[in-house]
Amino acid sequence: MLQMLAATTNKNKVREFQEILKDLKDKINIITTDAIPNFPEIVEDGTTFAENAMKKAKEASAFADMVAMADDSGLVVEALDGAPGIHSARYAGEGASDADRIAKLLKAMDGVTDRRAKFVCAAAIAYRGEEVKTFIGEIKGKITLAPSGSNGFGYDPVFIPDGFEKTFAELTDEEKNAVSHRGRAMSAVADFLRDEFSKMDDFEFV
Repeated sequence: MLQMLAATTNKNKVREFQEILKDLKDKINIITTDAIPNFPEIVEDGTTFAENAMKKAKEASAFADMVAMADDSGLVVEALDGAPGIHSARYAGEGASDADRIAKLLKAMDGVTDRRAKFVCAAAIAYRGEEVKTFIGEIKGKITLAPSGSNGFGYDPVFIPDGFEKTFAELTDEEKNAVSHRGRAMSAVADFLRDEFSKMDDFEFV
């Protein structure tokens, strides 16, 4: 069985990873960072989602000496010139809550009629410090005037994906994972892993 480190301290992301990859649970065991003694904090200083994701995956895989998967994701708002973008998690400052970030976003959008936005996720796989592959997922939608829903996390309560009338936070986990940026990126990861498993008993990079 492949031991794969989920290089994130965000338990919500780990839960989504496990749900999306559940059909591979007999082949992949997802390890969390709290199972790795003295796991270091990785500085996200890249200029794109893909750069940040791969940096986290490479450094995590080198430290843990195993395959690692990491993602970097965020909200890109048209009217805000792409903000909060790669700074989505730190948009309201270090230590801010999801509610703080949402409040700052809605204040910045006050009176703005162009509510177009998209969520972007880059998911990267690395092994022993070496890049394997990066996958990108996106979902377009719009920013609401006020938060709605209690499911999900991050900016989910203020984002309505195209084709829906509910925010991500009002959708079930299954509904969200089927269309979300992370769901699409992780589906690509799953396809890649299935393809690798179909070709051999184990990965060529393991």
